Amino acid sequence: MAEDNPHSPATIRPGALFIISAPSGAGKTTLVQALRQRLAGLIVSVSHTTRPRRPGEQDGVAYYFVDDAEFMRMIAADTLLEHAVVFDHHYGTSRAFVERHIESGNDILLEIDWQGARQIKQHRPDAVSLYILPPSYLILEERLRARGDSPANIQRRMRGAYVELSHYDEYDYLVINENLDSALAEIEAIITAARNNYCLHRPYYDGLIKQLLEAASIIQ
Repeated sequence: MAEDNPHSPATIRPGALFIISAPSGAGKTTLVQALRQRLAGLIVSVSHTTRPRRPGEQDGVAYYFVDDAEFMRMIAADTLLEHAVVFDHHYGTSRAFVERHIESGNDILLEIDWQGARQIKQHRPDAVSLYILPPSYLILEERLRARGDSPANIQRRMRGAYVELSHYDEYDYLVINENLDSALAEIEAIITAARNNYCLHRPYYDGLIKQLLEAASIIQ
């Protein structure tokens, strides 16, 4: 156990909570997938949703797929840390999942929209929020077309992007995804800095410093 080892901290550093939001087509999903592979100890939360499962999607991998009645039961039971309606479907994050992993020392990344991010910030002001921006509105539209979305869906998502972009000032960091590698490096730097931020992990670092000072006083 940690208390029996004088060379280890007295407690586990709790995980940090990260939020990433972006308008459709900004490259958020690609960035999150890359972060998952490159950063040890970073767990991407799997949201619950009422939207239909797309071909090839597995329950519990992309999302936990539930019906409207089940989602309403989760809201009533207060088991969701945040929830929102996005393009006519409900999305939400399990409170127990996030809290369990943070207490275990794992960092959690939430891939949610501005509505969910606002709710998280109200309950967890220590959460670190990032907003992914496209380099231009035209490029955003081109990326949606490259995905093969229908013209009607593209138009709808572009209208949604206008609303989503208006909430940029509610985030701690803004990252422009013009070049994937550069954007990824910036996000990694933000996460690394947060992992070592004293204000975010004050109890852990206070305990570690106390342990170090007690050991130093014995030597003296």
